[in-house]
Amino acid sequence: MRKLRLIALCIAMVAMLAACSSEGEKKGEEKAEAPAPAAKLVLGVAGAHSGDLASYGLPTVNAAKLVAAKFNAAGGVNGAMVEVYAQDDQCKPELATNAATKMVSEDVKIVLGHICSGATKAALPIYLESKIILMSPSATNPPLTQSGDYPNFFRTIAPDDAQAALEVSFAKSLGLKKVAVIHDKGDYGKGFASFCKQFIEKEDGIDVVLFEGVTPGAVDYSAVVQKIKSSGAEGVIFGGYHPEASKIVTGMRKKGLELPFLSDDGVKDDTFIKVAGKYAEGVYATGPKDLSSVPMNQEAVAAHKAEFGEDPGPFFSQAYAAAQALLTAVQRAGSTDYDKVTEALRTQYVDTAVGKIKFDAKGDAEGVGFSVYQVKDGKYAEVK
Repeated sequence: MRKLRLIALCIAMVAMLAACSSEGEKKGEEKAEAPAPAAKLVLGVAGAHSGDLASYGLPTVNAAKLVAAKFNAAGGVNGAMVEVYAQDDQCKPELATNAATKMVSEDVKIVLGHICSGATKAALPIYLESKIILMSPSATNPPLTQSGDYPNFFRTIAPDDAQAALEVSFAKSLGLKKVAVIHDKGDYGKGFASFCKQFIEKEDGIDVVLFEGVTPGAVDYSAVVQKIKSSGAEGVIFGGYHPEASKIVTGMRKKGLELPFLSDDGVKDDTFIKVAGKYAEGVYATGPKDLSSVPMNQEAVAAHKAEFGEDPGPFFSQAYAAAQALLTAVQRAGSTDYDKVTEALRTQYVDTAVGKIKFDAKGDAEGVGFSVYQVKDGKYAEVK
């Protein structure tokens, strides 16, 4: 009897092992049959996506989505589908470093952004340490490229020394002899203003009678308006962004100071006109050259209207061009290898929304520049 029970137990164990083996093989077959995940290439996008300066950053996100969709429709980049990974820094340096850290943790290798020079400068060391390539459509502070500290940084907009030279030349053409130069104390605004001051001091027949910084976000700028009035200035050059510019020009006009007000691409934004209202009329601002005759830019703008139902905002064309340049460089390099991609950017031309460009040894796009615009009837119009 005991012998029979032992035989029955053995038969049961063999049956159990066979069942387990069959189940394992089944799972193995299912695993082998599961489709492999599609390869992907992540395009990071960092900038002001909320807050006062979101009007500068959101067009960059839209540009990245449109360019990614176009590459994906053509089969992707080296067979990989492009995904956009956006991080908001509100143009604040402390948030920019957080955004950069997230890009590193997600193993992103190419980033479109950041938007503001101060935020870009804060985040760049993090990207450099991880060999991440960054391309900004709008960070114009000259040292970002000219210092040579960040070989991983490129941009599709000209630097502020070129913008300041044009601004001073235009101020002279208006016949201004005494100029108040005001700035927001930031990397971008003060940097631009300092170049203007430097260029004016090299010129004959025009002087800086006031060089003053204001605190961004202040409710009232009546103190600096009074200083402008007391200085005897015949015109004002402001370095900074539209929130401060709109308050200063409004304060000037309400005090009866009808002086020419000149500023930079941080003010050449429809948001400035909306905030300053009637006081924006007549304000001058430099900004990227008019690209309306560039066929690829026309195509990009039309794609934006079709997808988002409205005209693109500031720096859209520069962002679209940056996305095109980055993805094309990865395609030509055959991978996201840092050395190969940077070499492709520096040595090969690419057709973009800002024209046919390549990048010099410092990372600046060759062939881009600025024009002067003026607010007329509620819109910026290029000054011919």
